[in-house]
Amino acid sequence: MGFKISAPGWQSRSPVANSEFSVSDRWQARRRPWQGSSTWQYLHNERCLPTYLLRTAIERDLLREGPNGSLWAAHTNHAGDITGWEARGPQYRGFATGGAKVLFRFGSDASMRLAVTEAAIDAMSLAAIEGLRDGTLYLSTGGGWSPTTAAALGALASRRNVQLVAATDANPQGDMFAGRLRALADGAGCDWMRLRPPREDWNEALKLRVKQRNENRKRVGGKEKEACRLRPSRVEAGSARFKPALDPAGRDVGGGKGHEGLRCRTAR
Repeated sequence: MGFKISAPGWQSRSPVANSEFSVSDRWQARRRPWQGSSTWQYLHNERCLPTYLLRTAIERDLLREGPNGSLWAAHTNHAGDITGWEARGPQYRGFATGGAKVLFRFGSDASMRLAVTEAAIDAMSLAAIEGLRDGTLYLSTGGGWSPTTAAALGALASRRNVQLVAATDANPQGDMFAGRLRALADGAGCDWMRLRPPREDWNEALKLRVKQRNENRKRVGGKEKEACRLRPSRVEAGSARFKPALDPAGRDVGGGKGHEGLRCRTAR
């Protein structure tokens, strides 16, 4: 038509950016999962996270019901303030719009063993496999490595007698994250260890264990004679036992061929 605009065209802005509600307000507005809810079914039925662990995480206010049955897993700073959340569902993965990645924390900040994973579901899966090991803080970086995440990990690792466990995925990206964690541990002067899952990630390892447990039940007529129950009292010393890798000098354990899995007590 020959008309020329004299100002930039209008651009849509995110409704969250214009929202008067803070990240904390948006978190508090969502319900906690409950047994039978959509998020509970996703975590328990699809992700195989055991009931006792989900109840513990909910009691510690770490989880929320996201839209369409998705999970919100809280990221907090050292003061315990909500900075954002990992959002994960059957067909969705993301992070809170307007939020900041720091750390998902499952356990006490006073713990001396720091098990760092790449996702909150992996952190909870490792906790389930280890039976919520005493003295362990299960952490997730949310798949990122922001300055706030590095600072939070550095503050935790700089304490005396801390062991930093790189429990990242068994793939090239997981190895890259493990390298960053080792450099952080060296800078903080703390002990370091690489713990690889026997599958690509810890949730896949957990699902495999549940599948094997169910198969064992069928083989023995419904009895768990050879099954490993995912309860703290059923795992020796409340922790996982991995066959050492070929390079103990590299502080590298778990994963690879010949992995024997977890040593479990058989039911009597």
